[in-house]
Amino acid sequence: MIKIAVPATTTNFGSGFDAFGLALDLKNIFYIEPSDKYEITVEGFSEGIPRDEDNLFIKVCKRVFEFLGEREVPIQLHQVNRVPPARGLGSSATAIVGAIEGALRVIGKSLSLEEKLRIAFEFEPHPDNILPAFVGGFTVCATNGKVIYKKLTFPEELKLIFFIPSYEVKTSDARNVLPKDVPLKDAVFNLQRSALFVTALITRDFALLREAVRDRLHQPYRKKLVKGFEDAVEISYELGSLATFLSGAGPTICSITQENEEIIKEKVRETIEKACGCEVETKILRASNEGVKVYG
Repeated sequence: MIKIAVPATTTNFGSGFDAFGLALDLKNIFYIEPSDKYEITVEGFSEGIPRDEDNLFIKVCKRVFEFLGEREVPIQLHQVNRVPPARGLGSSATAIVGAIEGALRVIGKSLSLEEKLRIAFEFEPHPDNILPAFVGGFTVCATNGKVIYKKLTFPEELKLIFFIPSYEVKTSDARNVLPKDVPLKDAVFNLQRSALFVTALITRDFALLREAVRDRLHQPYRKKLVKGFEDAVEISYELGSLATFLSGAGPTICSITQENEEIIKEKVRETIEKACGCEVETKILRASNEGVKVYG
């Protein structure tokens, strides 16, 4: 039996659209072992997860075998899904990264990170989710035919409060609401604030974070898909949050704080529930400096 633990991720942090990603101390767990046929069982978040060869984990495993020119090895898979799907917390990235590492362990092969990313991007072409799931920590990335990135340690004193509505927003839908072109002044606005965000983390000048997570590239367009977003931002700042923004493509909202986390958690949850008329789950998480781990 092989166990693969893959962290959830949050991305963008407002201004760092498609550039910033962070591994979290919430993990999906995958148990696999070679078999004579594919068998899938799912625990935790299970609705809509295929129990056949259309399962994302299985599809990625097959691609790894094909990539290496190896004979396909069917597996028994047991997924323990603790990361809510389609909520902006990198659920699909956990399956992709877990499958790549699991398939390699099953056949006793290895690949470079660049080769792993090449496979991963066939299924999700966004490094901000995939990279931190592989390597952990806070990653700043750029693409230029290949991925160029730097991993930073996220300040331990910062807590992240996640507000997770019961409804889903598909990444494809969240991408479709974005404009194909943006004004130069909006691009400059985000460049300035993304630089400010990294500076705030490195210097630990957290008072900069509120301004650093403002953006004009995605949140102004996606907020119509996330009921209560503007109200959540406003009340969180009144209660002492350092920064509040969409987690990934949403609909999950994230607040960064050093204090008052329980008060912020309850008041913002109530605000969002009133706006959307749905239940909102809350999680207080911290950054994880570790990426995917394989045991057995």
